[in-house]
Amino acid sequence: MKLKNFNKIIVLTFFLLSACSSIPKNSLNSCSIFDERYFWYKYAKKTEQKWGTPIYIQLAIIKMESDFDWLAKPPRQKIFKVIPFKRPSSSFGYSQAVKGTWEQYKKETGNKLATRVRFKDSVDFIGWYTDKTESILKISKKDAFRQYIAYHEGWGNFKYYKKNKKVINLAKKVEKQSYIYKKQLSKCKNSLNKNKYIIF
Repeated sequence: MKLKNFNKIIVLTFFLLSACSSIPKNSLNSCSIFDERYFWYKYAKKTEQKWGTPIYIQLAIIKMESDFDWLAKPPRQKIFKVIPFKRPSSSFGYSQAVKGTWEQYKKETGNKLATRVRFKDSVDFIGWYTDKTESILKISKKDAFRQYIAYHEGWGNFKYYKKNKKVINLAKKVEKQSYIYKKQLSKCKNSLNKNKYIIF
């Protein structure tokens, strides 16, 4: 019994150490990201095949939302600019999905064990969300600018985005980063696809 508990501790410790070091050293370069975290490429590619959302757009959204920090949360609001108060939303993890939308995702996809701190689930969530955006708002999954606005504002609030300069500027950054990632991937995609690793 003691040995089983010891093994569980070892596995948990390994998971925590792996997770803590999961932020890529160079999050501005897609080839560098996948060279460091090869399984991430497999997961992103699987999402692209399943939902039709390009890998470079998946990465650009995550870059903007969390900068690949698995424990990312919105900063706390402050009372009188000094006293820490509550967070503005329940956004969490790589994708910064809020609780309600994450639960909807799990229900609709049947991915009941999905967690916001796992990259595999986060990119699948982005694929699901952008797929619904295309269905609801008729926005192409290759349109990084408008897809991000729908991602940030929600499907219902998308129509008001032209009044929101802040979200427009964020979406422009996502669009620019997606082009950079796309160009980088065109140079290393063949070598990534030749890798023989298998997803368990």
